[in-house]
Amino acid sequence: MSRIIFYIITVVLLLPGCSGCSKSGRIKKSDGDIVSPGTNTGSRKFSGRTIVKMVKDNGVYKIPVTVNGVSMEFIFDTGAGLISISNVEASYLYKQGKLTKDDVIGTANFIDANGDISVGTIISLKEITIGNRTIYNVQASVVDNSIAPLLMGQSALENFGKISIDYKRSEITFE
Repeated sequence: MSRIIFYIITVVLLLPGCSGCSKSGRIKKSDGDIVSPGTNTGSRKFSGRTIVKMVKDNGVYKIPVTVNGVSMEFIFDTGAGLISISNVEASYLYKQGKLTKDDVIGTANFIDANGDISVGTIISLKEITIGNRTIYNVQASVVDNSIAPLLMGQSALENFGKISIDYKRSEITFE
C-alpha cells in the first residue's frame, strides 16, 4: 500500500502542470500509445432535459459536480480541453479510495493561455455527475498547483450532449 501512495504522490506532485488555464495537447499513455485529449472509453447515463444552477464567483461561473462520488464545485470552462483538478483534489480522491494507481493514464504536454508548455499527469475519472446526468471513464489532467481551480472542460462537456446557457437565470440546460 505504501508503494501505491508513493507512486501516486510522485506522479501527482512532481510533474509540473499549468496554473488552471485552457488545456490542449496529446497524451502519451504509459504503454507509449498516443491518444487525443478527451478520448473517453465509457458510456453515459441520462435522458431528457437537466437544468443546473450556476453561481457567479469572481467573474466565472461554477457548477456543482460529483466526481467519483465526491461533491465538488467546478468552473464551467468551455475553453479547457480536459477536466482539470489540482494535486490537492487528486490526493484527496486517492486518500478516499476514489482514485487508484490504475487510474493514472500517463503524461501529456499542455499549452496554457500564455503559450507556455508544461508536462502534466492524465488520469481517468470513473464517474462524473452533473444534475441527473452521469458519464463514465473521463480523462482529466492533474496540475501541480495546490490552488489551481477545478475546470470542467471539453473532455466531459462534449459527452453531455447539447448545452445551452441562460445567463439571466444563471442556468445551464443539458439536453
